[in-house]
Amino acid sequence: MCSNTAAFSAASDHGSDSALIDNHGRPITYLRLAITDRCNLRCSYCMPEQGVAAISHDEMLSYEELERLVRLFLGMGVKKVRITGGEPFVRRGCIDFLERLKQELRVKELVVTTNGVETSRYLKRLKALPISGINLSLDTIDGQRFKEITRRDRLSQVLDTLYGALDLGIALKVNSVVTEQTTDDDIRRLGLLVKEHDFSLRFIEKMPFSGVHDAAAAIDYRLQQRLEALFPDLQERKLEEVSTARLFTVPGFAGSLGIIEGSSRKFCSACNKIRITPQGVLKACLYDSGVLDLKRLLRDGVADGDIAAQIRSCLKHRFADGHATQAANGFGAQTDQPSMASIGG
Repeated sequence: MCSNTAAFSAASDHGSDSALIDNHGRPITYLRLAITDRCNLRCSYCMPEQGVAAISHDEMLSYEELERLVRLFLGMGVKKVRITGGEPFVRRGCIDFLERLKQELRVKELVVTTNGVETSRYLKRLKALPISGINLSLDTIDGQRFKEITRRDRLSQVLDTLYGALDLGIALKVNSVVTEQTTDDDIRRLGLLVKEHDFSLRFIEKMPFSGVHDAAAAIDYRLQQRLEALFPDLQERKLEEVSTARLFTVPGFAGSLGIIEGSSRKFCSACNKIRITPQGVLKACLYDSGVLDLKRLLRDGVADGDIAAQIRSCLKHRFADGHATQAANGFGAQTDQPSMASIGG
């Protein structure tokens, strides 16, 4: 965790409304906020079959604390807030929290990442906010394969969310993690959904956050080559905005395909995001061990201006990329990998 001394001395140097910029000149405009570590699936690349030790309710940030942090980050130039978990909709009151973020805090771009199991019932309220978009996790549309990957038989509920969002005109991105077991048929069948429906399907390299010891050799993903073999007319789009995804079009397809090189970490130079875990720990990078205990500051009664100063100080010691962060934190040396559900996916 960052030292507090430099942070407090910097408090007078920054107004609460000035931009948040790291030591590499990257503006931080995107906050990923995990509101729970609970999940109703058990995806093999995210957690062990028995799940992970749950954080006690008292150790998670309350909604009031979460709202205070969002307000603080909005004052430092954050424009986009993504609500994640675990699975955010397993936490009671999630939809009411989203409504407060949009209506009371006036978050400009509010998005949510979900596995879709419980989400379809909230789609009309999400549309009314309006939500800026939904990222839906879906690795296959084969029922048996879905059960093997997630260890749960919930594909029909997830598809209800997918088609329900499309029917309501909610901007939709589907994230599909590619593992050693992902077949070309999984990729092809998902890709053909994009032929008929206008959404973005992004294939993601598996990252080392399974919650178990995974000594498997590194995967040679070759995602672009696999997509080119399955969709020969694939054409890469040039993007003006910052994005972790490379996007591709296919003539005759309503939507787009994409790849997210999370393991290769080829997008770090333009990284504009930070994370807060369900325990209230600020992460400057997915691969660090946490740089600031925000929950302790909130519960110790530290003023907003001093919290903001400490945040700024920590982000002035950010590593250039995920590889450097991983090396400095000794990540990967532990017996078990952390679970993505505990970090905030």
